[in-house]
Amino acid sequence: MRADRLLNAAILVLATLIGVVTFGYPFLSPGTAEMGPQGVARAPDAPLVALILTLLCVVIVVANLTSHQMSARSIAVLGVLTAVNAALRAVPGPAGFSAIFFLLGLCGYVYGATFGFLLGVLSLLVSALMGGGVGPWLPYQMFAAGWMGLTSGWLPDLRRRKVTELWMLALWTLLWGFLFGVIMNLWFWPYLSAAQITSSATWQRGLRLAELLRRYAAFYVATSAWWDTWRAVGNAGLVLVVGAPLVTALRRFEHVLGFQIEPLEPSRPSPDRP
Repeated sequence: MRADRLLNAAILVLATLIGVVTFGYPFLSPGTAEMGPQGVARAPDAPLVALILTLLCVVIVVANLTSHQMSARSIAVLGVLTAVNAALRAVPGPAGFSAIFFLLGLCGYVYGATFGFLLGVLSLLVSALMGGGVGPWLPYQMFAAGWMGLTSGWLPDLRRRKVTELWMLALWTLLWGFLFGVIMNLWFWPYLSAAQITSSATWQRGLRLAELLRRYAAFYVATSAWWDTWRAVGNAGLVLVVGAPLVTALRRFEHVLGFQIEPLEPSRPSPDRP
């Protein structure tokens, strides 16, 4: 069992490293090209990255089924929650608000890091296919959402302190509402020129770290901070309103179906799991 869990962790680490390289290689490449309005500078590599990430998800599922860390029932639950989360994203909200993140955080917390990663990646993929949102940005959205679900599985289990648990989940969702935007902006920021945005907020090779962070902060505040605020506050509010009964239902659902999702970190305490 230990070898199976190490294999599962290795696949997740590999997927994360691919994501980091995908986001980061424009900052290390010899030159950058000005990006058109539809992200043409990164369009050629987007389908390949999305395909690799999807195949890695398939490998994760097969590996967990083979090692009995996941069952056919848990895969069915994953499919249902993916469809629900994709439908939530399709519901329009003010200023770009999307309710996809609160369920993702709760499921990652209850069912573990592996389940959370799969739910994040597949939710964005399915919602894009449903809503015609396929574009060069899609694989980057899949990575960012997957990382939210993954890290949600690392949160401490506070089921015995309900109020503390609820506020922890709300603050976590609030944090990721902003962090998702911070991560996503990296996929196109290096390609923007001074003609598209003020030169004090553009990326240039050779900048010192402090200046690089200052410019990116200026770019983030000027372009997406307002939209991310709606997403962060809205999803955190949903956690406070429906989070407690939903977490209880998710745990009861897991118990009734009799499946177990192994967390990435085996040391996490849980009174209901051996």
